[in-house]
This record gives sequence, structure tokens and C-alpha cells, in this order.
Amino acid sequence: MPTQTTTDHADGFSAEERAAMKERAAELRSAGRTGAKKADGLQAVLDRIAGMSPPDRMLAERVHMTVTTAAPSLVPKTWYGMPAYANDAGRVVVYFQDAEKFKSRYSTVGFNDDATLDEGDMWATSFAITAWNATVEARLRELARAATA
Repeated sequence: MPTQTTTDHADGFSAEERAAMKERAAELRSAGRTGAKKADGLQAVLDRIAGMSPPDRMLAERVHMTVTTAAPSLVPKTWYGMPAYANDAGRVVVYFQDAEKFKSRYSTVGFNDDATLDEGDMWATSFAITAWNATVEARLRELARAATA
């Protein structure tokens, strides 16, 4: 019977995805000081995600993959101990807050004012996430792209 080397995306990162992220962190470190800082930020985010409870970890992993693919100009880093993604100026644009951190019933994806998601006189800046599905992914992808436009 063949061994399975990947997991369903709904269950979190596959072994291949984890290996690719570690390789990318090593590449950034070898690129010099700026690369090392980015690699350290990425590693801090991955470490923080790895330390989450399984339900929060699965959501954080999917958020991480979606944000980093939809908005590749954003740089992973931690912000108040949470996974976050900053612009070139180092200002956090998007962040993830796991439910366990504040004993909440849901995890949150938030956008700071650098995201400029302005929509009239009032708009949402954070969103509760209780489960991951194609609709959630599509909406987050759309918001992450808009946040960096």
C-alpha cells in the first residue's frame, strides 16, 4: 500500500508545504541581513502557528497560505504574539488571532488601516472565522489582494 505524504488542505499544512516553507526561510537567511530578518519573521509565524491548538492551527495555516499567495508582497512576522503580515514599511496590514489567545469562541482575521479597505463611511476591519471552506478562502483572498492594491 503506498504511503500518503500529503494531507488534505482542510487538515493543515502537508509535509511538502512545511518543507518548502523551511527551505524558503533558509534561502532568505542566506540572502543577507534583510533576507535573514524576513526569514526570522517567517519562522516566528510558523512557530506560533505550530503552537496553537489543532482547530486554531488549521485555520491559521490556511490563512497563512492564502495571505502569502494572494499578497506576496506582505512579509510574515509576529505582532503581539500573533501571526501577521506587514507591508514594505514594516507596518502590519493583516493579522490572525487564534480563539484560544483570548478565550474567544472564534478566531479572527483583522486588517489594520494600512489595508485601506475603505468602503463608504463604514466598513469591517476584522472577521470571525469558525471553519475553513472555499467561500472563506475566496473572501480572504479578495480582501488580502485589496489590502495591498
